[in-house]
Amino acid sequence: MALRGALTGALLAGCSEEPTATPEPDDEATSQSPSPTEDPTATTEPTEEPTETASQEPSSPPAEEVDLLDWKPVPGSVEREVTVSGRWRLTRAADGSSAQLSGPAGATYTPPAGFTYSDVLIDGQFAVVVAEHEQATQPNVAEIVDLSNGGVRRLDGRADPPTTVGGSWALGSGLLAHPTRQGRDYCLAVVDLLADRGSVGPCVPPRTGLTNVTVTPAGLSAMTFDSGRPSCRTVARVEGERFAPLRGATMCSGWDVATTETAAVWSEIPEEKRIEVADFFVDNGGGRTDLGPGTSGTLTWCGDAAYFVRDPQRDSDPARLIRVADGEAEIVYESPGRGKAFLSAPRCGGTDLTVSAFTAAGNEQVTARVG
Repeated sequence: MALRGALTGALLAGCSEEPTATPEPDDEATSQSPSPTEDPTATTEPTEEPTETASQEPSSPPAEEVDLLDWKPVPGSVEREVTVSGRWRLTRAADGSSAQLSGPAGATYTPPAGFTYSDVLIDGQFAVVVAEHEQATQPNVAEIVDLSNGGVRRLDGRADPPTTVGGSWALGSGLLAHPTRQGRDYCLAVVDLLADRGSVGPCVPPRTGLTNVTVTPAGLSAMTFDSGRPSCRTVARVEGERFAPLRGATMCSGWDVATTETAAVWSEIPEEKRIEVADFFVDNGGGRTDLGPGTSGTLTWCGDAAYFVRDPQRDSDPARLIRVADGEAEIVYESPGRGKAFLSAPRCGGTDLTVSAFTAAGNEQVTARVG
């Protein structure tokens, strides 16, 4: 864990030490997802025994095929978070103070005063830089770049639908998902960037929230949570104006989720005091299949498959990136170091996947074509 603590919080998405398991949204801050960087001492003991599932039994990772992708090094410092998308690269400074788009055209972006960049997203058609207010008192501000012509538009608290404070953003297939509010309800907004039209999807009531939004070519999914101690977390697909809980997922234990028309991949937290440790599952319509352990907060959809990180399970193991396609899991990346090694959540650029590895043997940032 010392290796993790030595790096900046911006590089620790999904790979932080001993996070809290009990998010407590309120009327003004429901947008804040269960944070993987809060003081773990804030966690309280569960009031009930967890539901018995196979995921709660300690187990070794399943035997998986190894089919490493053709990874290429990304030039520059690993501390600068890069997402590759074809001929484009979108880079966020480690402290969120700037973002740079390079490729067929280039631009450097600076957030408004009092803001830092929390998310940078690119899908081959559009690039999005999202600035979050440092004091969490003003709605997020996003700039959307049309890569075909360089046109820029802005989303903020005056947009229709408006942005709100913080929250989970996702981009894919020309759709941009972000949180919004309708009265006191916290909702998921979806902007069709090709049609330049936004709409409000499902909402959750006061004292609840939503996070971990994922976009696939088949639609959207998210995790909703309440203010209980521990929080009840539900992984769900978006169906019109409702969140439809995944069949087969253990009640109140979910974290990551990605869905297609016929399948779902998700994670569950077997031990609330170790919220970063998850078990992953897939259901292609015939019931759930255990994919073994992984790191919560790292599930990413890219191209035609889902990917998640698995930290070393033994001192002799590297950190690994697992691809899930057609209900099967295979190892597609292994870190250069073993034991004291971990990966960032992979970053999708539409047809390219980028991952950063931090190891005692050295760090690297690499990318591979997946679509």
